[in-house]
Amino acid sequence: MVMKSNSQETLPTGDPLPSTRPTTTGGAGTSTNEPFSATSTIMPGVTYDIEHVPVKNDPRACLALVASASMIAGLAANIQNPAVEEMEEDLSATSSQFSLSIAMFILIQGLMPLLWSAISEVKGRKTVYLVSLALFTLGTIVVALSRHINLVIGFRCLQAAGSSAVMAIGAATLADIFEPEERGAKMGIYYIAPLLGPAIGPIFGGFLTSAWNWRAIFWFLAIVSGSSFLTFVLFFNDTFRSERSLTYQNVLKQRLRESANHSSAHLAADSGKEKASVGNACGETSKSDVDIEKTAAKTSTEEVQPELPPMVSLSITDVNPFKPMGQVLFRKNNFNVLFASGLLFAFAFLVPYTSARTLATFYHYSPLKIGLVTLSYGAGSVAGSLLGGRWSDRSLAHLKTANGGKSNPEMRLKSTIIGACLLPPCSIALGWVCEQHIHVSAICVFLFFSGFFNVWIYTSTLAYIVDANVGRSSTAVAANSAFRGTFAFVATEIAVPLQDGLGDGWMYTIWGGIMALSGALVLLVSWKGVQWRQDAEKREASAQQTSEGRGSRDASSGA
Repeated sequence: MVMKSNSQETLPTGDPLPSTRPTTTGGAGTSTNEPFSATSTIMPGVTYDIEHVPVKNDPRACLALVASASMIAGLAANIQNPAVEEMEEDLSATSSQFSLSIAMFILIQGLMPLLWSAISEVKGRKTVYLVSLALFTLGTIVVALSRHINLVIGFRCLQAAGSSAVMAIGAATLADIFEPEERGAKMGIYYIAPLLGPAIGPIFGGFLTSAWNWRAIFWFLAIVSGSSFLTFVLFFNDTFRSERSLTYQNVLKQRLRESANHSSAHLAADSGKEKASVGNACGETSKSDVDIEKTAAKTSTEEVQPELPPMVSLSITDVNPFKPMGQVLFRKNNFNVLFASGLLFAFAFLVPYTSARTLATFYHYSPLKIGLVTLSYGAGSVAGSLLGGRWSDRSLAHLKTANGGKSNPEMRLKSTIIGACLLPPCSIALGWVCEQHIHVSAICVFLFFSGFFNVWIYTSTLAYIVDANVGRSSTAVAANSAFRGTFAFVATEIAVPLQDGLGDGWMYTIWGGIMALSGALVLLVSWKGVQWRQDAEKREASAQQTSEGRGSRDASSGA
């Protein structure tokens, strides 16, 4: 974990600087005892590694709060599935309208994090959590009171917008407080909650609908989310640290350049006035109060040490979510992992949905029995999250030791080989077991292993996305959510036509091939990702230097 430093130097926010990053600043530039890297940030008189900036009042207990809120978001995705028939009858809705409400929920839950991540860079994590939970609770109450399907569709979208923030910046919150060597295990623990939600959602939905009616489902969600909101208000300490944000650092450097240019312009103007004054007063030196030596000394001092703002307050106008998003997506290593992650999530959402249809149509199971069978998929996902995260950290530590104590994010992806090899055959086997209507115990077995190996891979890809995008982890996780939501939306829309047209056997055979492609992309990044990432970092650094140089020239010409 990130430990507090005992150094007496401080950051603009008052937090202490790490003593392991000594620096010296000369008049012409900045020299350090180590080369500049993508995780380093330069400020006046100091260069430090933002990945290891100490965290003040480290709120590690927030892991439980964030995970529990993520489980609520996961519950909301499919808890209403057992009540489909009752909702369609009560709301005079068609099956296509109900499917649309589910698909729109998934899509918006995936796309909204693009906005939430930008806001979290300005207002902090806690504000985003509170606003999103409040929106989710409001949308849930309106759905519970709705008398028409259109109102349900609209406020299910509001539900999705609210729940998406917790799903998106939860991983970024862990990146705020945990070191890379710990993140695999912590991601595994965190990801249990959003996996448990979809797994136990149908059981809760079936019980609540049987005991009361479909509206009880949403009253239950409203109570749980409202309680989570109060818990965040009372117990959650914001984990966001501006020193670990590239957005903050870039704005800070821009403000410092503007301040320096402004000071230089004033000094140049004052110098011109003094020269003019000396020329006009030639021969009258005795009447002048000007001390040339003091003026020169003052000017020299001011040039070396211009007055600089101690810290920067960001506003929403300082945050452009599209530029950092573009930088994330234009990296080959990021795009390939995000694409693979989207396919994995689409498969994770498709399996319980299509399995439930098969169990209802061919096995004639009740909603509660369907929930109990599909729980095996959730159990496998939870096991894969726990064991996959720990195996990921263990593999990273082993490879780091073998590499002389040096590590890179791509080393983590080598732990996915087991899952990448075994997930495709498990998917194909599940399909043909369902196609042949074999005993339900066989379905439970392959549901378990499909969930296990799927999340085994996904946990490492999520940790990699955070590790490989230091300083913009919330943006990277938001991009991951967008890929997940978009791919799951498409998978949900084509699931029924594929299942009805091809049958479970061939449908899952196709998905087995897609899972093989997903695993191949992840392993490709583990092989080529280091070079791709370093090339992208050099390209971005060069572009930034060019932009800074252009800005300095413009400021000089303006002066």
